[in-house]
Amino acid sequence: MTKCLKKGQIYSCLKRVSIFAGEFNTEQMSAKLRSDLILILAAVIWGFAFVAQRIGMDYVGPFTFNGARFTLGALVVIPFLFSHKKFIPKDPSLSISRGKMIWGVIGTGLLLFSGASLQQVGLQFTTAGKAGFITGLYVVFVPFIGLFLGHRTTIFTWLGVLFSAAGLYFLSITSGFRIDRGDLLVLACAFVFTFHVLLIGWLSPRMSSFHLAAGQFAICAFLSIGMALICEPIVAGDIVRAALPILYGGIMSVGIAFTLQVIAQKEAHPASVSIILSMEAVVAAFGGWMILHESLTLRMLAGCLLILTGIVIVQLKRL
Repeated sequence: MTKCLKKGQIYSCLKRVSIFAGEFNTEQMSAKLRSDLILILAAVIWGFAFVAQRIGMDYVGPFTFNGARFTLGALVVIPFLFSHKKFIPKDPSLSISRGKMIWGVIGTGLLLFSGASLQQVGLQFTTAGKAGFITGLYVVFVPFIGLFLGHRTTIFTWLGVLFSAAGLYFLSITSGFRIDRGDLLVLACAFVFTFHVLLIGWLSPRMSSFHLAAGQFAICAFLSIGMALICEPIVAGDIVRAALPILYGGIMSVGIAFTLQVIAQKEAHPASVSIILSMEAVVAAFGGWMILHESLTLRMLAGCLLILTGIVIVQLKRL
């Protein structure tokens, strides 16, 4: 190595030293690391959104809350559409027709509406801890279903899945576990979000991130408002009282975090995405402890540590 450095062949030396890890590609590594950092930021935002969601449900129904926050989220993204009128993939082989883009956006919007609705309704019939664990099971579902779609999954990813799933259990399940009606609804939500992550993973490299984000938000908002008009009493005063949770849920959770997910998935593997986003449960636990004064036990801290370990293991394949 010293001999190489004296000759000024730093890049050549690094390339030879890194052969054990595969092809040396600094630009690709940087892009994937950047996408992982973006996903961590999204997970942090979603973790605190869980607190806002809990507070907002004290005033309005699940469809009203979702309708308001996804409408606000779509409005946040719309200004960015004017600066992204066209999108050409870096890899020409990824190009798809406008028709496939439209159907893809419709698909992500329907999945987002279904997943968000099942979770919100399910929370009325189960505990937040069980709902957090069951929803987080998509960290396991994504790589398994990805196998049938031809996704290559490394040993680091499977180890990350194992640690993250164990961490979700310790973090969320603090008492006896049994399956109730609400649990089944949230389990269905986890399956829906699994396909949402996979579809976003396929679609995001092929079209504008902002068009995809705005489209799915608008569809979810439209369907949520429609269900609210049918199923729930909509009182303006209640919406005003829930303004702060709705503002956070709309601007931060939907407008920013979901858009960050779409942007990050241009580079990230869907299985890695699910593992990193499981950090949402960690942030939610700390957010509940800080803001809602919920308990944070040693068992829950152990769960947080396991999830963080799973995320670190996934990053090992970058080295």
